Amino acid sequence: METQYFKNISNFYVAGINYKKSDASIRGQFAINNDQYSNILEKAPLTGLNEFFILSTCNRTEIYGFAHNSDQLIDLLCSQTAGDATTFKQAAYIKQGIEAIEHVFSVGAGLDSQILGDYEIVGQLKTAVKFAKEQGFVGAFTERLINSVLQSSKLIKNNTELSGGTVSVSFAAVQYIRSMVTKPAAKNILLLGVGKIGRNTCKNLVDYLNTHNVTLINRSPEKAAALADELGLKSAPLENLSEEIAKADIILVATNSAEPTILKEHLQDGNQKLIIDLSIPYNVEEAAQHLPNVQLVNVDELSKLKDETLKMRLAEVPKAKAIISELMVEFSEWCEMRKHVPMLKDLKLKLKQLYTHPEYAPATITCPKKADTYIQRVLNDTAGKIKIQNQRGCQYIAAINEFISAGVN
Repeated sequence: METQYFKNISNFYVAGINYKKSDASIRGQFAINNDQYSNILEKAPLTGLNEFFILSTCNRTEIYGFAHNSDQLIDLLCSQTAGDATTFKQAAYIKQGIEAIEHVFSVGAGLDSQILGDYEIVGQLKTAVKFAKEQGFVGAFTERLINSVLQSSKLIKNNTELSGGTVSVSFAAVQYIRSMVTKPAAKNILLLGVGKIGRNTCKNLVDYLNTHNVTLINRSPEKAAALADELGLKSAPLENLSEEIAKADIILVATNSAEPTILKEHLQDGNQKLIIDLSIPYNVEEAAQHLPNVQLVNVDELSKLKDETLKMRLAEVPKAKAIISELMVEFSEWCEMRKHVPMLKDLKLKLKQLYTHPEYAPATITCPKKADTYIQRVLNDTAGKIKIQNQRGCQYIAAINEFISAGVN
C-alpha cells in the first residue's frame, strides 16, 4: 500500500451519508466525535489503511482515503459507530477516482451543503484533516488535494456570491426565532455548547436579536465564560443545567455529545419552551421532544428555510463550478507529474554524480552553489518537457547530455 502505484487517483474513495438520503436519526447513528475518531485512527494500520480522514458534521459523515475497495473504509468507520456497516451502505453514496475528487471540491465550496453555500463547512473540513494529519494519516496527495479545495473555496467566496447574504444553520436558528417568537429580546435564552456552531449561533443571537439576555453553558466552563465576557453575556457551570433550563424560554443546543444532554425530567411540568437542536446525533432526549410544553426544531427543519438569499446563491452555482473545474485540472496535472518523481529524483542523483566525477571536476568543482542551481534548472526544464510530451527515457538522456555539454562555469 505504500507504493506510488497504489496511491493514485483511481484508488481514492469517499463513502458517506448525508441529509439527501438520510434523516437526522440515521445520521446520528454514524456521527463521529473526537474519541471515536482517535480510536479509528489507532485501529487503521491493522486494516492496512494509512491515508484517510473523516468529516462528520450535522449534515454528513464521510470517510475519504486510499483503499483497495470502499468496504475497507466503511468497515473501519463503522467499527466505532452506533450504526452498523449494513445500515450505512443502505443509505451511503460511494465515489471513486475523479468523482471522489470532484465531491470533496463540491463539499468544500458549500455546493453540497444543506444550506447552499454554507461556509461553515470550510472550518469543519480543516479541523477534520488536521486531526488525521496530527496522527500521520495525511500524505502528500491528501495535503495537496485539501489545499486545492481550500484555494478553490476561497476563490469562490471572493469571486462569486455563493456565500453571499447571511444564511447558515446558525443564522437559520436565529431567523426562526425572529419569525416565530414575539419580542425575542425579552426572552430568557440558554445556549448549550460553544464550539464552532455554538459560537456562531451566539454571535447571531446578539447581532440579530439585539439581546444580551443569553446564558452559556459548556462542558469546558472556561470557554463559555470567555465567550460570555467577550459578548457581554452570562455563563453558568454544567452543574446548574437543570436550574438554567427551568428559567429559559428558548434553548439552543449545539453540543457534541454522544448521549442526550437535555432529558425529559429537565422539561416536564415546566413553562412553554422553544428548543432548537443543532446537534447530530440529537442532544434532546426523544421522550422530551413530545412533551406538550415543548416545541422542538431540528437541523433538517431549519435547513428548509428559504429566502431571496438562497435564490441569489443558486444563480452563482455555474460560476463556482467553473472555478472548481480549473482547480481540478491543476490538481490532476500535479497528480500526473507525481508519477515522474522517481525518475526526476534519479536524474538529480545522476547529475550530482557527474558533477563530482574527476573528468568534469575542472569545469564544475570550483562553484558548487552554482552547480546546484544549474542542476535544478535542468530538472525543471525536464519536468516541463515531460508535462508537454511524456518521453521519459529520451528526456532523461537529453538532460544528461545537456548537463555534460554545458558544464557549470
